[in-house]
Amino acid sequence: MEAFPVIDMEKLNGEERGATMEMIKDACENWGFFELMNHGISEELMDSVERLTKDHYKKCMEERFKEMVVSKGLDDVQSQVDDLDWESTFFLRHLPLSNISQVPDLQDQYRKAMKEFAGKLEKLAEQLLDLLCENLGLEKGYLKKAFYGSKGPTFGTKVSNYPPCPQPELIKGLRAHTDAGGLILLFQDDKVSGLQLLKGDQWVDVPPLKHSLVINIGDQLEVITNGKYKSVMHRVLAQPDGNRMSIASFYNPGSDAIIYPAPALLGREEEKEKLVYPKFVFEDYMKLYAGLKFQAKEPRFEAMKTMESAVILGPIATV
Repeated sequence: MEAFPVIDMEKLNGEERGATMEMIKDACENWGFFELMNHGISEELMDSVERLTKDHYKKCMEERFKEMVVSKGLDDVQSQVDDLDWESTFFLRHLPLSNISQVPDLQDQYRKAMKEFAGKLEKLAEQLLDLLCENLGLEKGYLKKAFYGSKGPTFGTKVSNYPPCPQPELIKGLRAHTDAGGLILLFQDDKVSGLQLLKGDQWVDVPPLKHSLVINIGDQLEVITNGKYKSVMHRVLAQPDGNRMSIASFYNPGSDAIIYPAPALLGREEEKEKLVYPKFVFEDYMKLYAGLKFQAKEPRFEAMKTMESAVILGPIATV
C-alpha cells in the first residue's frame, strides 16, 4: 500500500510547486484525503485550541457522556452496536452567521480562540479550493462561486471527543460515511489515532501528525468535479485507551446554492446524453443526507435526480 499523502504547503512557493500540485491532484483523485503541513496556521494557536478543547471536555462534557453511556446501556454491551457512536460532540456555526457567542458553557478564552481558528480555516479553505480549480483547469474562484448561493457559503465546526471505550470491537467511535458537504478541514489528536478511510477494499489509517490538518473531499465537490474527485467512506474506531480529540470544520455551499457538474468538466457525450451526477439545491441534499448519512452515497445522488425537474438552473453568483 502506498504512503498516505502528506502535502507540505510551503513547497507551493518554490521550485517544487509543480510536483506539489501533482501530489494534491493525485490525492484528490485517488484518496479523497490528504494531510497538510506548514499550512500557515500558527502552532501556538493550534496548541491553544487543543488545550482549551480538552479542558472543556473534562469540565463540561465528560460527565454528560458518562451519563449517556449508562442511560443507553453502552457500559455493558454484549453484541455489535450499529445505531450509535462512541463520541461526545457539540457544534459551532461560523457562516453565514456565527453562533459562538450563544453556545453555552464555553469560556471566553475558548470562544476567542475558536473564532480566530475558524477565521484562519475559512481563508485556508478558500485557498485550497483555488488550488483545486488550478488542477482541474477551472477559472480561479469557480468553486467558491459555485458554493456561494445568495448569502455566501455555510461554514461550521463539529468538536468531538472519543473517550476510552471498554468494548471497542462492538461499537465504532463514528460509523462509516462520506461527508455531505464541500471541503472538510480536520484538526485531529496527534497522540490517539482512530480515523480510517476506505481505499479500494481496505481500511487505511490516517496518521496523526502534530500540527497538521487533514483535508477531505465532500459529496458536493464530487458532483461539481463530475466525479474527477470523489468523496470517500471514512470512520473512527473507538479505542480502549486515550481520549481522541477531533475538530472538523466543514466549508459547504450556501443552503440555496444550486449544485451541478462544472460544464468545463463534462465530456462531449455527457453534454448530449444524460449526466452521471444530478443537479440540486444543497439544502435539499442535506435534508436527504440527514436520514441516510451512514449509507452509500450513490443512492443519494440517484434520489436527487428525481428532484431535478424542480430545479431551475441559474448562473453562478459572483462574489
